Amino acid sequence: QVQLVESGGGLAQAGGSLRLSCAASGRTFSSYAMGWFRPAPGKVRVFVAAISGSARSIYYADSVKGRFTISRDNAKNTVYLQMNSLKPEDTAVYYCAAVRAPFYVFNYDVPTGYDYWGQGTQVTVSS
Repeated sequence: QVQLVESGGGLAQAGGSLRLSCAASGRTFSSYAMGWFRPAPGKVRVFVAAISGSARSIYYADSVKGRFTISRDNAKNTVYLQMNSLKPEDTAVYYCAAVRAPFYVFNYDVPTGYDYWGQGTQVTVSS
């Protein structure tokens, strides 16, 4: 069982930056692939970014590529989402998710690929 707690959300101006953190419980954090998701109109949650347990594999949604960076510190059981060049359309509740599996055995870009979820952290970008 893994518990995830997001932090770092808040209010930013367009063009600004925020860094989200997701702290995980447990002793085998490096065995978990991690993802970030956010809701979209008409959809529950859509993929933002994902990182493998070793951080060797990283994927981004096209909408955030070049602006967001996902990273992890396995010694601290934490995954990060650095968000730069923020746009008003990035406004959402951001959720981190975890699954104990390598990328090649699950779909990293859909919510159903993950077993554990945090409660979310609100990001609001003003124009």
